[in-house]
Amino acid sequence: MGFVHVTVSLSNPSEAGRAEEVRALVDTGAMLSVFPAGLLERLGIPRMGQRRLRGFGGVITRATGTVNMAYAGEVAGVTVVFGDDGDPTIMGVTALESLGFQVNPVAGELDRVEMLI
Repeated sequence: MGFVHVTVSLSNPSEAGRAEEVRALVDTGAMLSVFPAGLLERLGIPRMGQRRLRGFGGVITRATGTVNMAYAGEVAGVTVVFGDDGDPTIMGVTALESLGFQVNPVAGELDRVEMLI
């Protein structure tokens, strides 16, 4: 088993035309997704709050916002962390679940899952 990386499209929920594709490591141990602050700023994503997060070697504080994330024909609004320089680009478990996917560690890819209400 290795790492699973996917290419997702991020867009501004208020301006769907402002979108960019980005490659991210899928991390089922991370609650939230992390994307470079510069990318989120180019998309016009407002910083809506601050979160204290455990990771990257300790407890950190990062800004958060909401984007539309698309993968394999599915789109969901997800909370993202504005990553600092050096922070990895991560697709977290809440994005995976919101989009209806799970990691297939044998194939090294994402599989659709039947979602429950």
